[in-house]
Amino acid sequence: MLFNIRPTRMVISALAIMVSACSMEPEAGLDPEKTYKLTVLHTNDHHGRFWQDSKEQYGMAARRTLIEQIRKEVAAEGGHVLLLSGGDINTGVPESDLQDAVPDFKGMNLLGYDAMAVGNHEFDNPRSVLKMQEALADFPFLSANIIDEKTGKPFFQPTALFDFDGLRVAVMGLTTDDTPKATLPEHVQGLRFEKPVTAAKELVPELEKQADVIIATTHMGHYADGKHGGNAPGDVTLARQVNGIDLIVGGHSQDPLFEPDYQNGTWIVQAHEWGKYVGRADFEYKNGKLELIDYELIPVNHQDSQVQFAQDQEMIDLLLPYQEKGQQLVEGTVGSTDERLMGDRSEVRHQPTNLGTLITRAFIDKTGADFAVMNGGGIRTSIDPGEISYKDVLMVFPFGNILTTTEMTGQQVLDYLNVVALKPVDSGAFAHFSGVNMVVTDAGVKDVVINGKPLDLKQTYKMATLSFTAKGGDHYPVISDYPGYDDTGFVDADVLKEYISKNSPIKAADYQPEGVVRTEKGQ
Repeated sequence: MLFNIRPTRMVISALAIMVSACSMEPEAGLDPEKTYKLTVLHTNDHHGRFWQDSKEQYGMAARRTLIEQIRKEVAAEGGHVLLLSGGDINTGVPESDLQDAVPDFKGMNLLGYDAMAVGNHEFDNPRSVLKMQEALADFPFLSANIIDEKTGKPFFQPTALFDFDGLRVAVMGLTTDDTPKATLPEHVQGLRFEKPVTAAKELVPELEKQADVIIATTHMGHYADGKHGGNAPGDVTLARQVNGIDLIVGGHSQDPLFEPDYQNGTWIVQAHEWGKYVGRADFEYKNGKLELIDYELIPVNHQDSQVQFAQDQEMIDLLLPYQEKGQQLVEGTVGSTDERLMGDRSEVRHQPTNLGTLITRAFIDKTGADFAVMNGGGIRTSIDPGEISYKDVLMVFPFGNILTTTEMTGQQVLDYLNVVALKPVDSGAFAHFSGVNMVVTDAGVKDVVINGKPLDLKQTYKMATLSFTAKGGDHYPVISDYPGYDDTGFVDADVLKEYISKNSPIKAADYQPEGVVRTEKGQ
């Protein structure tokens, strides 16, 4: 039986849609009269959530109970289970971040993951940490489009092949080619990120010779109708441009697809984020045809879920020491706020927010800069009303970037603003400012005022921003090679912590964005 948890559950067998599998004819090892049952389970964008949240939702312990229950059910019916991750295991919760996601990968081992796509946030840490994580995992890190420039070969294992009683299933990994702009340059040095479509077009014909079913586990994003905006193309584009992929298990855009997207003979699925859901796709393969029988996203102990899963004791025993150590590392109150400081992905990538203003003012306060800039993608979460803990600050700034300053002429400031102020909405590059007033049009900026005076092209100004954007992250202009560039050594979270402590209680109304006017397009 399937868990009848969501009223939106989709019974696809009623649609009678058949998907051609990879091999043109059944292989000799397959029984043409036998129906092979394959259940694909998937998660994505874990982001350090190995432990249940404060409301006892999610968490790897409840996830294991659910997954083991499904495995027993499928095995009893003569089927097989494949467990995949769409990547981004790293970055998001201090208890995980401060321990290099070791508890998360150990938890994934116990859960029995078969493979994972390499996500862009796997490069948030130095290469030595990434290699440690890869060695720790009992499953392959897959990416066919990340190329080692020295060898010209994939830096990670590109594919994995599974045999289920003769049914051959190939899984290939693909990673967004936006990754270099989303991390520090030194973390991707020596690597070339090919277009995933290019890599897949080369790889799929070879996989068709080896497998009956082809699955892509990707970290590219699901963008409806392929409209990816300022982001690199995602799963819809991949499905439309590359024939022969039966299923795409996605991540990156962190969407809950309660119904799969069907494009060019390919099913596309994604399970939101943080282990909030486990996606379940039940397939049947017979005589060269693959049919999707049922699909659902199963909530993992949401407060309003009809079914609650017990905490698996073996997982608790594994993770509890890491959780206790992590809590010791992040304990302590640093201040308070009277209203929510807005840092959600849907906010900071679309509009200026009070948290963006507070952060950039903290940069100015610490460095004495004339103005400050912060990319929205570097702000990872909101801060709720009430007491603010050190953990809250670390969740806003989990990357450990360094605050920098740069001395720039007025002309350099104008050139810089004409790039960063025009960064599109719905991208991590969307910019937040303090200390500068200006009008932003689709043609550029005008009426720029700094320190209450019109911008003087010959005067020297000091700007504060994080090392990530100073070095060209999110396709910001590279300013780290300017003569007036200074790496202050101050870590972003510590700067924010100090400012909050000094100015608490924070009154959110004092940080409403102002000074930057964005005109309608064409004006």
